[in-house]
Amino acid sequence: MIKFIIQIFKRFAWFKRFNAKVTYELLAKHIPAEDWHFMNYGYTPNSNEPVLDISDDPKVQKYSLQMYHYLASKADLQGKNVLEVGSGRGGGARHVASFFKPASYIGLDIAASAVELANKIHQVPGLKFIEGSAEKIPLADNSIDVVLNVESCHGYGCVDTFLKEVKRVLKPGGKLLMVDFRNSPENMAIFQGQIKNSGLHQLSQEDITPNVVQSIEAEDASKKERIQKLIPARWQKLFNEFAGVVGSRFYETLKNGTRPYYRFVLVKN
Repeated sequence: MIKFIIQIFKRFAWFKRFNAKVTYELLAKHIPAEDWHFMNYGYTPNSNEPVLDISDDPKVQKYSLQMYHYLASKADLQGKNVLEVGSGRGGGARHVASFFKPASYIGLDIAASAVELANKIHQVPGLKFIEGSAEKIPLADNSIDVVLNVESCHGYGCVDTFLKEVKRVLKPGGKLLMVDFRNSPENMAIFQGQIKNSGLHQLSQEDITPNVVQSIEAEDASKKERIQKLIPARWQKLFNEFAGVVGSRFYETLKNGTRPYYRFVLVKN
């Protein structure tokens, strides 16, 4: 019954905003572990993408880091002003700011606790984290060269408003680099329609569902071990589903193709 009621409420924009804020506030407050820097499901690169020389140490969270790396590689970030909307625990921001050398990198998140945690554990020149909404970005018009959005906008109250805000803050020629999933092919088609109507020009879109499935499988053992270490026993079953481990409903729907996951590159003309 509770699950049914939650599914009903998820149809409302106010509940989606509330749910996202509460979820990530709690995660940052109660799991402030410095060795859990990412919340995305990870990415295994295609054979035509350059190999990233990175440690296989599970503490690095290699596959989640690769999600950021290969997305950020879709634009020239060196010397640019970069904004990440939905920066979470900040691990992706730290990698991109360190590796790609933008002039500035702002990580924006709705959860104050996540912003506080990220500012505490990720200290890189030019990198800072601020609290704010994806639907009301607290930055000036035409001030950003590149916006990153990693596995985040499915939880926004209004995706159209988010895309409008991204277009507003981007400079002419600026790019939006985005990865996200939808819970059905039909909802992905709706999302693609929202992108088409955003006023941003689409340069590319890729179905990266197989890449995400491979990363989940490759990281499964270390992810489950991390959950056992950091999550109280009574919450581990729920968190395994949230984390998309092998055998979870999230994993199964990705694997059978009913939950598509895409990567997009858009530009403001």
